[in-house]
Amino acid sequence: MIEKVSEKKIATWARFLRVSQNLLDEVEMALKSADLPPLSWYDALLELHLASPDGLRPFQLQERMLLAQYNLSRLIDRLAKSGFVERLPSADDGRGQVLRITKSGRVMLERMWPTYRRAIGMHFADKLDSQDIRDFSRILAKLAS
Repeated sequence: MIEKVSEKKIATWARFLRVSQNLLDEVEMALKSADLPPLSWYDALLELHLASPDGLRPFQLQERMLLAQYNLSRLIDRLAKSGFVERLPSADDGRGQVLRITKSGRVMLERMWPTYRRAIGMHFADKLDSQDIRDFSRILAKLAS
């Protein structure tokens, strides 16, 4: 039997979703204002950077991305067209490919980080004290389990 969820818990859930989306929107606006690519590009480039030098198969990239990417193939196409990612044949699967970050991809990742870091600080970290962070981390750990 499903327990009744209180109105307060439902309202908190809705607020959590709204705040999460607003924070992401603020980061996206900061990147756009700095004439930088969207956050999904940073997310993909970071995961490919962390996987260097071996790279990742597309499905591995999708599993590791922080942000939901419903059309990963288009994102990969755009990153490759911009010269930030290279596609290589997979040694394990003749039909598959491995994605690796390029030197220019690393440069873009480094260019994006200061703007992203400032947005995290301005819209999230600077608004919370160390006790808030401990409490929030504890709550997130509970939700993740």
